[in-house]
Amino acid sequence: MYPQAPSSVVMIRPHHFYPNEETRQDNHFQTQAGQNQQHLKELAYQQVTAVEKTLVNEGVSVHLFEDDSDETPDSVFPNNWFSTHSGGQIAIYPMYTENRRRERRTDIIEYLKTHYRVQDIIDYSGLEHDELYLEGTGAMVLDHLERVAYAALSNRTNSYALERFCTHFNYEPMVFEAKDSNGVAIYHTNVLMCIGSEFVMGGFDLMTDSDRREQIIQRFKQFGRQVISLTESQINSFCGNAFELQGNSGRILVLSSTAFNALTSQQIRVLEQSVKLLPLDVSAIELAGGSIRCMLAGVHLSRR
Repeated sequence: MYPQAPSSVVMIRPHHFYPNEETRQDNHFQTQAGQNQQHLKELAYQQVTAVEKTLVNEGVSVHLFEDDSDETPDSVFPNNWFSTHSGGQIAIYPMYTENRRRERRTDIIEYLKTHYRVQDIIDYSGLEHDELYLEGTGAMVLDHLERVAYAALSNRTNSYALERFCTHFNYEPMVFEAKDSNGVAIYHTNVLMCIGSEFVMGGFDLMTDSDRREQIIQRFKQFGRQVISLTESQINSFCGNAFELQGNSGRILVLSSTAFNALTSQQIRVLEQSVKLLPLDVSAIELAGGSIRCMLAGVHLSRR
């Protein structure tokens, strides 16, 4: 097992993808789609298909599930409603908007229970009744090596729900506020920060408390990680929304073509010291305000 970089992922292939009106209010990464809806859903379907094929060619095991519902526009982002853990647990999360709650699927959980060793399922979705939300590994970026859960507070990330998760799973919560240049809270931590085995890249300048920012950067350096600082423009290009995976020939960093094109040559050189970069075109899906990291739910469970 590779604690930080899983070798298996869950993906959802949407048949009716479109940017979600319910999430537009607080997701400022979302874009009004210019294409007609039919073209957009076909493009999203094709892009997910191409991502799956590329990952499989790299030696990543992909569990691909179809979604033919037209009531779950964000289903392509499964990392928000569940996560898996090397101790044999699956966590299920409370979601901020009504239509995202419909994404939770028992068939996916049953599939994982059949093919992997699952000891326990911890379901936090009941916290929705108290309007306490924690949208999975969107709300938290987990350092599996050092057992720290980094979380930017927002409508989608409640500190009480985070404490519950951290107590259950033995993570230290590291909470901070992050805002863009207009003073708007960053909606998900995983658009701000990517933690690899040997590096971290993040929009540290968007963290509002300078002492907290310095504390976080120093911790990463203490842990021996290369720290790559991303500008707000790079964050808007989804550079923080990358994901380290284990392939056949070593660790790879999957990121969108948008993100790859926004990185500097120096940043690419630093990353290539520990990972192979794998840019993927998910431009249609990025209109919904998320990129490749959001599309991949890492499987940290042991196979049966």
